Amino acid sequence: QGLLGDCWFLCACETLRKNRPLLDKVMPPGQDSWTQSGYNGCFRFHFWRFGQWVEVTIDDRLPCIGGRLCFSRHRSEEVFWLPLVEKAFAKFHGCYEQLWAGQVGEALVDITGSLAERWTLKNSRKNNEERGHLDISERSKFELLKHLNDKSFISCSVHGSAEGANDRAEYHAFSVTDVKQIDGLVAEEIRLLKIRNLWDRRCWNGSWQDGGDGWKKVDPAIASKLQSLAADGEFWVEEEEFFRDFDEVTVGYPINPEGNIISLLTGKSLCHTQLCPGAWVKGQTAGGCRNNSSFCSNPKFWLRIVNPCEVVIALLQKTQDFSSTNCWTEGISAQCHDNEEDPEPDIMRQKHYRAIGLHIWKV
Repeated sequence: QGLLGDCWFLCACETLRKNRPLLDKVMPPGQDSWTQSGYNGCFRFHFWRFGQWVEVTIDDRLPCIGGRLCFSRHRSEEVFWLPLVEKAFAKFHGCYEQLWAGQVGEALVDITGSLAERWTLKNSRKNNEERGHLDISERSKFELLKHLNDKSFISCSVHGSAEGANDRAEYHAFSVTDVKQIDGLVAEEIRLLKIRNLWDRRCWNGSWQDGGDGWKKVDPAIASKLQSLAADGEFWVEEEEFFRDFDEVTVGYPINPEGNIISLLTGKSLCHTQLCPGAWVKGQTAGGCRNNSSFCSNPKFWLRIVNPCEVVIALLQKTQDFSSTNCWTEGISAQCHDNEEDPEPDIMRQKHYRAIGLHIWKV
């Protein structure tokens, strides 16, 4: 990550690095590069918007300061796919400035054409502090993260300065690159998560930092192996530290080769998709909240479930807050669980998000 505050987008790009078919979807293969005679100075990309893939074409001029890329860049100076994707995504949203601050889930939807689910950890941390230990719900979340690690993209973020963090930022997104469960020296199970910082440096002062006391809990051979697996910018965090110091987790729904979304909870293919556009029109369908007598005039969609099954509902909302017609926001309500808390006002002050109202009634 460079000078642009788009860690939320770059985090989502991790899923491209892990999924070659998806990378080929976003950046179609077979395009000529500057080393080939047929190169014309342009690259084509595809991003998802409201049920269809939209093509974005850019030139190969990338912002630089002093001869160095000033925004995103790859560890290898000869690899340019990431800054090119970033430029195309900036054009998709109107300009680079529109990439300053956002939600990882938004970028995942744009890049994958799938869905993303956000789990807030604030209540978990408060409850843990009161009890002094993790409860069943946190244990189950860890087991789910472990199960999803190989299938899905997982991101975590802090909204303030995490207790073990050196890089003190108001909002910063990280990617979860591995989840391990190992035996400790005293026969206790230790649950670890490997976190990657997009600033490409190790920024953690927790007990599992290099040389930390946490490594004394495991066999030296295991400790050495795990530490060798952490590349530049990666660090290990114990489960309890993770739920204490991070504010939220974002999980992207995996997609099978047929293009169907895979359920996070059951692993089954959700093969049927229905897009239902709607709008609030003053005097017609803008009925307001359910305290108003006009509430029933709001857009309504009927869903008849013949047999027991799983239903995922996602809300995508256009916004007119920016001059570019390309700018839009997403709101996700998945699995019909309780709604997550709203984004922190100070975190999202760069984005003019409007509330999305959703009620599900069983009739």
